[in-house]
Amino acid sequence: MAFHRFARALAGAAFLALAVPASAVAQHALPAIPAPRDVAYPGTVTLAVDATDVTRGIFRVSETLPVAGPGPLTLLYPEWLPGNHSPRGPIDKVAGLTITAGGRALPWLRDPVNVFAYHVDVPAGVSSLDIRFQFVSPVATAQGRVVATPVMLNLQWNAVALYPAGYNTARIPFAARVTLPDGWKQASGLDVKATTGATTTFETTDFTTLVDSPMFAGKYFRQIDLDPGARAPFRLSMIADRPDQLEATDAQIAPHRNLVKQAYALFGPGRFAHYDLLLTLSETMGGIGLEHLRSSENGRGANYFTEWDATPAGRDLLAHELTHSWNGKWRRPAGLATPDFATPMQNHLLWVYEGQTQYWGNVLTARSGLHTKEQALQSLALVAATYDNRVGRAWRSLEDTTHEPIISSRRPQPWRSWQRPEDYYSEAQLIWLDADTLIRERTRGARSLDDFARRFFRAPEPGLTESPYTFEDVVAALNAVMPYDWASFLRTRIDAVGGPAPLDGLARGGWRLVYAEERTDFQKASEKRAKNADFIYSLGFVVGEDKKLTEVLWDSPAFNAGLTVGVEIAAVNGTAYDADGLRRAITAAKADGKPVELLVKAGDRYRTVSIAYAGGLRYPRLERIPGTADRLSAILAARR
Repeated sequence: MAFHRFARALAGAAFLALAVPASAVAQHALPAIPAPRDVAYPGTVTLAVDATDVTRGIFRVSETLPVAGPGPLTLLYPEWLPGNHSPRGPIDKVAGLTITAGGRALPWLRDPVNVFAYHVDVPAGVSSLDIRFQFVSPVATAQGRVVATPVMLNLQWNAVALYPAGYNTARIPFAARVTLPDGWKQASGLDVKATTGATTTFETTDFTTLVDSPMFAGKYFRQIDLDPGARAPFRLSMIADRPDQLEATDAQIAPHRNLVKQAYALFGPGRFAHYDLLLTLSETMGGIGLEHLRSSENGRGANYFTEWDATPAGRDLLAHELTHSWNGKWRRPAGLATPDFATPMQNHLLWVYEGQTQYWGNVLTARSGLHTKEQALQSLALVAATYDNRVGRAWRSLEDTTHEPIISSRRPQPWRSWQRPEDYYSEAQLIWLDADTLIRERTRGARSLDDFARRFFRAPEPGLTESPYTFEDVVAALNAVMPYDWASFLRTRIDAVGGPAPLDGLARGGWRLVYAEERTDFQKASEKRAKNADFIYSLGFVVGEDKKLTEVLWDSPAFNAGLTVGVEIAAVNGTAYDADGLRRAITAAKADGKPVELLVKAGDRYRTVSIAYAGGLRYPRLERIPGTADRLSAILAARR
């Protein structure tokens, strides 16, 4: 029996849309899910989201989908999401789905293989379907990222929409509107058509652009023009838990303005008509860092401005996500330039997409003044030390880590240093530093990786068309800056297993990694932000604020003593644990050679662990190599 005849037989008995038992699905063949085609969808989908129930975090969705005629239709929920690099569409939060036509309920069937697909049969004489469901967002972190609180929300359109299969999402028009709690204000990359009371209606756009244009909204809202008088308006749009958290000073806003100037100086004009740096200042909303062409979603602590001098760690997020407007959105690896949100993505060039973005994000953070030069150097020392001690490089190539978002869905790893998930970010950052200093050295400072960025990511006119790239494109652009065997340079570093950490760029930049017994100010700030104490390069672990180990370095003294993530330290040398006490114990062990004794708890069991370690405290920092050119300082200096 064909699916549409089967569905019609069910429809007469249905009062609400039905979820058919698995036995019925097994007995009746479902239509194949049509592949996306580059043709225009016949009509505009209207999408209305009621986002007023922020107390319970429930988004109520009403969608009207025009249809061309009767027969089988497949609706898709976005699965493969740009920036996530994996199939992570939150379909588990979709509830209450009903589909009707002319007031008549239509049965639907979930595809048993692709559970993001819903099959429905369109009766004769029907011109549109009315779709209703709720997106029941997490109300606790154990359920996922919290996106709605009593004073703010983050609306991602992919979470609240179904789209018809068989079409490139860039060819499906959507007319969207949202109703917010009274008095709230919003910002997004979308163009507003009208605002009536608490409802904002946006200009019709394609579904790809809609998904790429999330909204931040809140009771406490502030928007600052970062580039006054510019052809393309550039805004910092912020929401906070309390109004006083939005009271940034002129001195604090200045580096954010400089960030825009330095990004333009590096990449040239953006491929956007306007841009919003969306920023939450919150201890209740889930954190985020996600790129889009005309905006970026950024989550920082509520003290971002109120404790400015004490919180430099994490400020590179804004520069990283802004860089993605050029590298990742406008220019995108060909394997990630998919026609819809059901086509699997191929991640093998993430060491460019994310790795070079990580490099430029840190450079722009320094050039703009969001970090001082000293903070930038201290931050880079932490990155260099990570890979100086990344033992997993002995078995896993950097290229293979690009598949990690799909393999693990970014779940926490028990042995990060050995499993080395997603090292394509920061190990690749060091590789691009290597490339930059090599160009500067061989051209005697006449050229640099800045020239590559300007050539490769330049977007001459505003618009939405993406420009995919391949490995060969990257090599060709590097050769245009400076002829060299760039293919071998990159492949050797990306595909290699084992060998030393990629620290050549540091040395060529005039600096080297060393370890000292005192933490740098930046590391202290990083530990404060993360609420932990870092002993990774001495005993081999990091301790969280709950006294439990959050990371254990593979083959370290702690590892060899049998410690694992989740073990709680109750006492150090017979005294109740605190971070300063453990630091004193490690220092004493260096002098007297006695083991450090830890009383640890795992579950309901206690045991004493004796760690024979006499190397003292070890914290990374960079120091100048005498008699060498200081290319690293030149890289971090602002462009004029």
